[in-house]
Amino acid sequence: MSDEVRGYRKPFWNTQPDYIFEPYASTVLRGPTQTPIAMPSTLSEVTGPRFSRDILGEAEDDMTVGNGGAPQGERIIVSGRVLDENGRPVRNTLVEVWQANAAGRYLHQRDQHDAPLDPHFSGEGRVMTDEHGRYRFKTIKPGAYPWRNHYNAWRPAHIHFSVFGDAMAQRLVTQMYFPGDPMLDVDPIFRATADEAARMRLVSSLDWENCVSEYALAYRFDVVLRGRLETPWEQ
Repeated sequence: MSDEVRGYRKPFWNTQPDYIFEPYASTVLRGPTQTPIAMPSTLSEVTGPRFSRDILGEAEDDMTVGNGGAPQGERIIVSGRVLDENGRPVRNTLVEVWQANAAGRYLHQRDQHDAPLDPHFSGEGRVMTDEHGRYRFKTIKPGAYPWRNHYNAWRPAHIHFSVFGDAMAQRLVTQMYFPGDPMLDVDPIFRATADEAARMRLVSSLDWENCVSEYALAYRFDVVLRGRLETPWEQ
């Protein structure tokens, strides 16, 4: 859906990844080579269905429980706010996350990396933002994994985020990385965002105030939907 149809302001130059970024090999195959066709939306497509807390199962914001035992790895707490371009909270919006386990493997049939699966970790969670746009979930710090994009290619530790808006068609996807990871400088997906300041908005920060003594470190990751501080999104 084009900016012209919805009337959205276009992102600031170089702050979003290009559709085709040659170092990220699969974008060469799947990136569009022609101008996308604008498809006007109907009222039903832009006003629903809206998600609510009723769709959430028990403890979906805690990925360390509910799978028959405690998962292996370092427990972490991830929290932040979902904000609009003016810094106002985005309330009652669904935030989904998915990730690899501590050994760097996804619970997915296409992931055949020989790292071990964790029977007590599904790698997915959901949470709704509160009245202040805040979200919080508990999980295990994911491991790095090979991805065959180039010789000796490894993805840095990351967590995938999906944020839904007022309707099913309003969905934005991004990734959260961890501070101090030396692999960020050699990761084509992370570096697909040309503007360094925008790129660094994908890196979480250590959240010392929310760490739990003798239990878990905490990281903060704010999501900004539009404007000068907009989070880079996957195209």
